[in-house]
Amino acid sequence: MSNPGLPVTIRTLKKMKAAGEKISCITAYDASFAAQVDAAQIDVTLVGDSLGMVVQGHGTPVPVTIDHIVYHCKAVARGLQRSLLMADMPFMSYSDPEQALRNAARLMQEGGAQMVKLEGGQLQVNVVENMTARGIPVCAHLGLTPQSVHKLGGFFVQGKQQDAADRMLEDALALEQAGADIVLLECVPDALAKRIWEAVSIPVIGIGAGPNVDGQILVLYDVLNVTSGKKPKFSKNYLTEGRDVLGALQAYNREVKEVLYPGVEHYG
Repeated sequence: MSNPGLPVTIRTLKKMKAAGEKISCITAYDASFAAQVDAAQIDVTLVGDSLGMVVQGHGTPVPVTIDHIVYHCKAVARGLQRSLLMADMPFMSYSDPEQALRNAARLMQEGGAQMVKLEGGQLQVNVVENMTARGIPVCAHLGLTPQSVHKLGGFFVQGKQQDAADRMLEDALALEQAGADIVLLECVPDALAKRIWEAVSIPVIGIGAGPNVDGQILVLYDVLNVTSGKKPKFSKNYLTEGRDVLGALQAYNREVKEVLYPGVEHYG
């Protein structure tokens, strides 16, 4: 199980899954907030390409570049001591195995990331195999994949139809076989998330995917209620009841660990 005094590693996350201990994850984009995330004992910190929307003001993450992620990753790394640092591979930064390898190396060598995350199913098997064979930990992102928002036609729940659900399960199994260390499911029906969770042996993290997974992730700005415009269904404001930033993050961490978040109003 996790030890509050030791850095979180891939091995830690696998032990947590085996022990049934929930994994808490959140995004961060700078050193100051990263230090607060670390103080709250959140297990995994993601430098997400969501920064394109919540930091840069774009409508999608598509404009985010590898240089942007490297820059923010460097900053976040300076604020962390315990939390495992994961970095998004942005749009078109992993279109073939060699390009993916080069960019993942930048995220780890320059940015200080300990794991990279990429979107897509079986199309990414060769990319994942190439990276994991060379010691790069990978999180495979399935379901609603924001980099494909223009192809998907918007931000919608994925995997509602039986054939789509079956393909997603096949994708998860193929990516695990390719060496992925984590599967992240975004905006999928809770029954499908549970089905995938039961089928794979690696940790499954959810966002808008219900409670039947190994952990949860949210965007920091949603947790602190500073996201402008329409809030996603899975978001929850923790900056309430007189809490400060650290208190809000601690409350989120506690609710994930105690399976109080997500509630039924946050998924489906």
